[in-house]
Amino acid sequence: MTPSSASLATGDPVAAVAAPEIPAVASRGYWGSVLRRLARDPVAMGAAFVILCIVLAAIFAPLIAPMDPFKGSMVRRLRHVGDATYWLGSDELGRDMLTRLLYAGRLSLFMGVLPVVIAFFIGSGLGILAGYAGGWVNTLIMRVVDVFFAFPSVLLAIALSGALGAGILNSIVSLTVVFVPQITRVAESVTVQIRNRDYVEAARVSGANPFTVVRVQVLGNVLGPVFVYATSLISVSMILASGLSFLGLGVKPPEPEWGLMLNTLRTAIYVNPLVAALPGVMIFLTSISFNLLSDGLRSAMEVRQ
Repeated sequence: MTPSSASLATGDPVAAVAAPEIPAVASRGYWGSVLRRLARDPVAMGAAFVILCIVLAAIFAPLIAPMDPFKGSMVRRLRHVGDATYWLGSDELGRDMLTRLLYAGRLSLFMGVLPVVIAFFIGSGLGILAGYAGGWVNTLIMRVVDVFFAFPSVLLAIALSGALGAGILNSIVSLTVVFVPQITRVAESVTVQIRNRDYVEAARVSGANPFTVVRVQVLGNVLGPVFVYATSLISVSMILASGLSFLGLGVKPPEPEWGLMLNTLRTAIYVNPLVAALPGVMIFLTSISFNLLSDGLRSAMEVRQ
């Protein structure tokens, strides 16, 4: 189990990150060294290459897909992998699996990345506000966050999606609500660590207003660890988004999406198990790649200069 997956399993997102002890004024040299160390990590670079290939394949799907993703043929259904016409076989309606996997990557990546991006901005803002302001502001924000932590992420996402109704937009809203508390907690913890550092105290003593202190001294040191933690959530987000589609609470047919494809192919698992498993393979490959890239970023940031 990787460090990020272990921290998520224990329910302690704060343990997954650590604030780099580098003042904001030295951020350019620090982040340059982080990128250099990351470039020397073969596992992280391999994961980044896989993600890049999947993203490019999804973006250019109309150019490289061999067939129409919605056109099927009942006489050509469930063709096996390696077929002369259907290289990766065909699904239960005779649609080309390679084409649908390429197009499905668009929705799967969109639903996996967008909720984390939105939660990153909302959670970072709330966490920095709570951590820097302290007092009743911190108590109010963090107690609300604790309410969401009382529910497992999977059950909370299902409950919210069920209440809002099936659909892409509602799934994105549900997943965003799931991830905002986790990112808020990490941002608050890192901000509390940085708030009492010498360079922050010096900025306050020099007469800088709180907004300037946060923007110049705090923001640059907080967003790095929070960003690394957010990248580890992308893998979780993709699995949850696919799970919602599998349960009928996400993408609706006939749109191609990896989780929905798993659902529609589940009856074919005894007839053509390899074809039925292909969407799951794509979910696993993409999720583990994001997880490995996140671990590489965290390792690169933990090396002190």
